[in-house]
Amino acid sequence: MEGQQPSILSKPHSAAQFQSGLGFLPSVPLPDDIPPEPVGISDMANLFGVTHRTLHFYEEKNLLSASRIGLMRVYFHRDIGRMAVINTCRETGMPVAAIQDLMGELAEAASQMEAESLLNAALEDRKRELVSAQSLIMRQMQQINGLLTRADDNKDQPDVRIPDPAIDFNDMEHHCLSLMAEGYSPPRISRNMQLTPEAVQTLEQNIMRKLKATNRFQAVAKAVLLGLVAS
Repeated sequence: MEGQQPSILSKPHSAAQFQSGLGFLPSVPLPDDIPPEPVGISDMANLFGVTHRTLHFYEEKNLLSASRIGLMRVYFHRDIGRMAVINTCRETGMPVAAIQDLMGELAEAASQMEAESLLNAALEDRKRELVSAQSLIMRQMQQINGLLTRADDNKDQPDVRIPDPAIDFNDMEHHCLSLMAEGYSPPRISRNMQLTPEAVQTLEQNIMRKLKATNRFQAVAKAVLLGLVAS
């Protein structure tokens, strides 16, 4: 019922006030000047500074859903709440696969506190990925600087140690590593590969051991550096 939706006049400040009807939504900022329901696709795109194509993409990934009034595609305030969460995650560079996992978990959230905790956990995962990527970039910059110094000053080549590229991954390990590089969480890898969580954990541990990595994010960074998976 429309009466269950927050009033536009109340000027809601977070997505938590526009619950989706499928679990709880964490508190993330909402756009200003939200129009009354139903919201046309052009207005929806303008609210978040995205294109119609982007909205269609999120619908294809089952992150968002549009309704129809006649031939017109429309959204409701609950969809704006979901889009606010999606947009916040995308602005951090979070992979679509990770957002799919998060939205699936939020659909099962039993309380607002649990929804906030799920978002915080996803953001912590993304933070670790960025730290790992930052380490990789710094290492590559050091290599480039060393090569440029050698070329300019005709000095000895700097001692840059590159891991042995001849790493023996079996097919399952390589598939698992590829999914890790795409941002898949262990539960999603388990579903994709139709393996038990314990089997996925073993695969990831083998990958980290072979790459001499201390965590899954460092393993992906090293694999990218070695050209074992696409960046």
